Amino acid sequence: MPRTEEQFEAMRIATRDKIHSSAIKLFAKKGFAATSVKDIAKGAGISIGLMYRHYKKKEDLFYELVTYATKGLERLVERFQSEESPVELIQQFTLEILNDLDKDDEYAQFHMLMNQSLTMENQSLQLQNLNKISEELIQQTTRLIEKGQKLGQFREGSPSELALFYFASIQGMTMFKLLKNEQFVTPNIKIVTAFLMKD
Repeated sequence: MPRTEEQFEAMRIATRDKIHSSAIKLFAKKGFAATSVKDIAKGAGISIGLMYRHYKKKEDLFYELVTYATKGLERLVERFQSEESPVELIQQFTLEILNDLDKDDEYAQFHMLMNQSLTMENQSLQLQNLNKISEELIQQTTRLIEKGQKLGQFREGSPSELALFYFASIQGMTMFKLLKNEQFVTPNIKIVTAFLMKD
């Protein structure tokens, strides 16, 4: 029987997901410049011809991943603007990250990809947007911490410095996850947030 339109769409999405996973892994490990289309296709288990049917250039794929990252950060900024308790918001987000790190390498690889994107010299519109929303996230986290301090939930100290330390600790964990592989032990949420939470 010939395949239906829905089956073709499901196959297309499945192939694109394989390409994304392969690209994230390779971009994180080798960097954008050193990763070839052939590498990505091989990692995805598809032919180069099929790869080119989805993406004409590796830049198109890279910028699509950057756009996904930007949208994810936008959702987080909105989440941190909610009226929920600051301590609850920080704990929920931290726990999600720790669960992702415990599950597999994909979050750490994606995080590494974002870090590389922010340091690239050729700042396309997609990279400029990622830079902008990354700054907004730090600013919003700073305001969230300040609000939590006023409510007596967080320790005293510069809210902006605490926000930077929070994201630096996340970045450090993602790097160690990729460096140590199976030796990496995901820390307890109490350890990760001890610097911020009031006793």
